[in-house]
Amino acid sequence: MIDMRFLLLIGALYAGIAVRADSLTLVSGSRLSGAAGAVKDGKLVFVSDDLGEIEVPLAKIAGLDTPREHTVQYADLTREKKSLTISNGVFIAAEGPLDGAKIKAIDPVEEKWHGSVNASYTAARGNTYQNSASLLANVHRRWEKDRVNADFGYYYTETGTSKNDREKTTDRWELEGQHDHFWKPAFYTFENARYEEDSIAGLDSRVRLGAGVGYQWLDARRFEATGVWSFSQEAGATWFRDDYRERPADGDTGYAAARYAHHLKYNPKWNEGVNGFHNLEYYPQVDDWEHCIVKADVGFTTKLIMDFNLVAKIEWEYNSRPSVGRKSSDTRYIVGLGYAW
Repeated sequence: MIDMRFLLLIGALYAGIAVRADSLTLVSGSRLSGAAGAVKDGKLVFVSDDLGEIEVPLAKIAGLDTPREHTVQYADLTREKKSLTISNGVFIAAEGPLDGAKIKAIDPVEEKWHGSVNASYTAARGNTYQNSASLLANVHRRWEKDRVNADFGYYYTETGTSKNDREKTTDRWELEGQHDHFWKPAFYTFENARYEEDSIAGLDSRVRLGAGVGYQWLDARRFEATGVWSFSQEAGATWFRDDYRERPADGDTGYAAARYAHHLKYNPKWNEGVNGFHNLEYYPQVDDWEHCIVKADVGFTTKLIMDFNLVAKIEWEYNSRPSVGRKSSDTRYIVGLGYAW
């Protein structure tokens, strides 16, 4: 015989589930039962019992009946717990309608650490003997008022006519990181640091420490015609310390430079698995404007299967006063496979 207490427990569980269920009514009159999720970019994520996860524009929602409290994130990044409903696309709280222009998100998704590791390798045998490899890694995270980004890169190439006469033509590694603090939704200050070595360019070491201000013009903003865009600009000051194998006669060991930078990310509407990017950094020496360092890249990543992706990019660096006997400009073409999380 089935224990009556067991039946009562099962009944209580089902009753609890029923109580917690959200009811969504569309302008068309259709009704869905399930769980209301986050609201962002004017759309409600709703996990329907019948249709699974869907995104519903707020303008198409006639009403939302939800018994639980929701987290309201305002444009100034403050948060507040409220009992909410939606009526004809407008959020209704106990005190009355909420101003949609002041709301950034409802039940915002908690950000986690994200990153990627990409590796590439090329070999040539025959009239040319060549091995070329690169390893790129990135980790980043965004909080309500802070953002952290760190990058690592290693590049190696050896070239010759045979295995016995090969020589290194690329041997470079770099490590950098930046922390941003948002004082306003779009305005932030930053501190960054970078260390690099390039034996082929005659650079034994370069240390860079900087700080400044930035403005996030677009932060994963969705445009219906094109897709999702992010764009920011930064200005600040940087201190360099360069140790060259053979220092140019007019070069300084340590010096201060101004800094301008911009960062662009683009996720096209017609292919959400592709992410394009472009970055530029310009450092003119403040007491000698003829000396400058420029760094830029452009490329894209595209999802292959599961969390594995393909990266393709071009990197360009310019130093108006390189080590003696070295060229001012370096260009790298990188295609590699990787894993992102």
